[in-house]
Amino acid sequence: MVNYQERLDRTFAALVDPTRRAILAQLERKDSASISELAEPFAIKLPAVMKHLDVLDHAGLVTRSKSGRTVTVRLRPQPMREAMEWLRRYEHFWSGTLDRLAAYAESKDTDARRRGR
Repeated sequence: MVNYQERLDRTFAALVDPTRRAILAQLERKDSASISELAEPFAIKLPAVMKHLDVLDHAGLVTRSKSGRTVTVRLRPQPMREAMEWLRRYEHFWSGTLDRLAAYAESKDTDARRRGR
């Protein structure tokens, strides 16, 4: 059985690639899609799309089912939920920093407007 850390590693590794993220975005908009439908918007060949789907499948982010010659792909949200839960645990580290950065930027903007008058 794959442990929690390995699942997270696979999820984040799969999400690194923009083509894989685009495939997931397509599946998020639809209930399911065939491999050829998923490959349509990309300027890469079908075997390359298949390799991306293998990575997504290995990470558990998609499932595939075959009916005749058509392979249908569906989004599997559980690995993303686990990744989001992991990220939420660390959110407090960056949310305060981002709040301070926003306040700093707003103060600089206000100063610039005052000087511009």
